[in-house]
Amino acid sequence: MDIVYIRELQIQTVIGIYDWEREIRQTVSLDLDMATDIRAAAASEDINKTLDYKAVSKRLISFIEESEFLLIETMAEKVAAIVLAEFPVPWLRLRVGKPGAVTGARDVGVIIERGLQPGQPTLQQS
Repeated sequence: MDIVYIRELQIQTVIGIYDWEREIRQTVSLDLDMATDIRAAAASEDINKTLDYKAVSKRLISFIEESEFLLIETMAEKVAAIVLAEFPVPWLRLRVGKPGAVTGARDVGVIIERGLQPGQPTLQQS
């Protein structure tokens, strides 16, 4: 498994549960690790044979800027669902941070993993 990644993607959005947070835009920061196979792109140097991190970034910027969230957990789930549904990514790890949300902390947030890692057995329904 190869990883295409995006680090510290900064996006402005409405996020938070307090009334004052609902009236302003705050910065969220995303780190994204996306499973892919880069061999075909490396052999051909063809952007169409790889995961286009610019296209992923533009899609997420557009979605997050146009949305409002109460919880960072909700944002993380929706971002993961978009990436898995719209791009050739079988697995991802996503960190969503909300810098400055807690006094004394540089950043707080969540890290989630979604999808199926190569070699991981599928879940059996009983």
